[in-house]
Amino acid sequence: MSDGIMKRMGLIFRSKANKALDRAEDPRETLDYSYQKQLELLQKVRRGVADVATSRKRLELQLTQLQQQSAKYEDQGRKALSLGREDLAREALTRKANMQSQITDLEVQYQQLQAEEEKLTLASQRLQAKVDAFRTKKETIKATYTAAQAQTRIAESFSGISEEMGDVGLAIQRAEDKTAQMQARAGAIDELLASGALDDASGLGRKDDIEAELERVAGGSDVELELARMKAELTGGSPASGPQAIEPGKAQPQDAQPDNPRINYNK
Repeated sequence: MSDGIMKRMGLIFRSKANKALDRAEDPRETLDYSYQKQLELLQKVRRGVADVATSRKRLELQLTQLQQQSAKYEDQGRKALSLGREDLAREALTRKANMQSQITDLEVQYQQLQAEEEKLTLASQRLQAKVDAFRTKKETIKATYTAAQAQTRIAESFSGISEEMGDVGLAIQRAEDKTAQMQARAGAIDELLASGALDDASGLGRKDDIEAELERVAGGSDVELELARMKAELTGGSPASGPQAIEPGKAQPQDAQPDNPRINYNK
């Protein structure tokens, strides 16, 4: 396998891994981890300051003891001279001189530790200020990220609702169109059945020619009766020449003949 293919495969793998890490990474967790590391560093600096301060304090105690011992030798030398013992006074002053050399060395170390302590204390204060500022910024970024995440979820939810409502709207439109189509088809079929253009295969509601003729005659009689009644109301008399109404329950006289000849089906 050539080097070009290997490099390309490595680039693809790194890009895929980087993308996966981006999806898995939570900025809030990263900020909390960084803040924790800064706190650990600040704690180490504080322990360093405490250690230097402890060493300085120890030297201070040693200096105090050496100074007290030096003062004691000086008192002994003065007392020996007062007693006429110059040799003892010389020995006391010799010891004091040696003691003073140790005091000088300790004073140099003490000043160095004191300077180191001041430097570490200043560094600790500056680091503390940086940590506090980082903590404030961290909480601000976390709050902003959380709010943005919530807004994104709400927007995605509204987007999903909009898509679903769009689908529902299309379904409602299709249902309304289909209902209107079915209503129009039913109305057309009713009209065709009523006009006789379309035969009713079930046989229900079908009229033969006799029933149709009877309905036409009855309809004409009703019109003539209504016309005669209106004429009588206008003239103030009873209709004499018009057809007589057949009261319910009374049979028509046999000599009364309808306008149309009776059809005899017994032939």
